[in-house]
Amino acid sequence: MPASRSARRPPLGRLLLLALSALLVLQLYFALRIALWSVLPVSDTAFMRASQLRMLHGRETVEWHHEWIAYEALGPWIKRAVVASEDATFLHNPGVDWQALRKAWIRDHTRRVERDHRIVGGSTITQQLAKNLFLSPERSYLRKGQELVITGMLELLLDKRRILEMYLNSVEWGDGVYGAQAAARQYFHVPVARLSPLQAARLAVMLPAPRFFQRHLYGPYIDRRSYTIAARARDAQIPR
Repeated sequence: MPASRSARRPPLGRLLLLALSALLVLQLYFALRIALWSVLPVSDTAFMRASQLRMLHGRETVEWHHEWIAYEALGPWIKRAVVASEDATFLHNPGVDWQALRKAWIRDHTRRVERDHRIVGGSTITQQLAKNLFLSPERSYLRKGQELVITGMLELLLDKRRILEMYLNSVEWGDGVYGAQAAARQYFHVPVARLSPLQAARLAVMLPAPRFFQRHLYGPYIDRRSYTIAARARDAQIPR
């Protein structure tokens, strides 16, 4: 008896259902991890693991520095400086600054610096945290879409205070240097709570390119930018 037309047809519907189910499971995993981090410290992130693999493959010997510090113990200046430098509307935006994202998209496509249509700039602190926690450093529309979904989860499940606390405790400040406490001790040999406004501003300025500024902590650009951020930090709005 000849096989029916439906039997010969590739099971596209089943494959699509499996793909959607896998995608849903992945989103549930992200949401569960975020819910756990509402009460537990972040011990590692996707960026940390990627950095460890890069060092391992390159046979680099780098000391690892990472220490979780409670929000109150971070002191005022690193919070203010990072908000002033990275996301001035952090306290009031919904996790995404759509206007900044649109400007970055236009700038990127106007310049055509690369041919792969990369997504650059315009990221809020919550978006950067989403990327650091779960995603690879690769730039693509697919990864940007997943970043926006995770950003929504972070804003839904956590308050701004916890988001900033997690970000400051997990963001990279150079090879093997993660979190504000490790950065303060590495570059200024003091606990993060004892950073001066200018020292905190210098750390904030490092964030877009931490491995570069790790080797160029002082220079005309970073000096000038640090003074600007230190001045802005006094008026920066941060969670209480």
